[in-house]
Amino acid sequence: MKNLSKNMTLAAALTLAMTAVCGSAMAQDAVAAPAAAEAVPDNVVSYNVALTSDYRYRGISQSRLNPAISGGADYTHNPTGLYVGTWLSSIKWIKDGGGDTDLEWDIYGGKRGEISKDFTYDVGGLYYFYPSNGLSTNANTFELYGQLGYGPMYIKYSHSTTNLFGVADSKNSGYLDVGANVEVHDGYMLNLHMGRQKVEHNDSLSYSDYKIGVTKDFGMATVSLAAVKANITSLAPNGKNLAKSGLVLTVSKTF
Repeated sequence: MKNLSKNMTLAAALTLAMTAVCGSAMAQDAVAAPAAAEAVPDNVVSYNVALTSDYRYRGISQSRLNPAISGGADYTHNPTGLYVGTWLSSIKWIKDGGGDTDLEWDIYGGKRGEISKDFTYDVGGLYYFYPSNGLSTNANTFELYGQLGYGPMYIKYSHSTTNLFGVADSKNSGYLDVGANVEVHDGYMLNLHMGRQKVEHNDSLSYSDYKIGVTKDFGMATVSLAAVKANITSLAPNGKNLAKSGLVLTVSKTF
């Protein structure tokens, strides 16, 4: 579950320095070279790994409030903004529900780009695959999504074209996600999120979730700490509420 930027101004300073050294006569003959923007490769492949204290998705623990490990790969074609990717994580909720897998495998693709300065879009589809999950209603889920962003803020809507995560008669469920990722100091990012899950024909399962966190890229790894909350009760077999308020610590690396 998942979804690159650059800048530079060195050439102008170098041009001024050369003018000062060579004098005004030579400056008249000199032609300032345009700033050479760093070339962005047409094709980019990246990989990611992460360890989290609790895999929360839309506010609900997928790992029974226990740690989870995940990893994935992404390909982006920069000239068009087209991308595809895959991501896998350990889970426990399928077995808790009487199924037979401890793996979530996501496959996604779409197109992202810039509408105008600071105004971005991202549209695509995401398939959540739970191999041989064995639930009475298949847990495999497909969603279409669309996102608009302005600076650090975004709004995203995801719409299921299948039943939603093993809930019977829940096709056409929707999730609205509003948030922002704002740099507050020296690379520390404030992460804000509010979501609303509407489960079609299952109003008692609809709920809202919230997150406030801080993320910092330390080079060797990115560390995030977030407080999460959902206003629904989701019980594991051991009686633990998988939607209870809690802190989630994640260490990740993209390379």
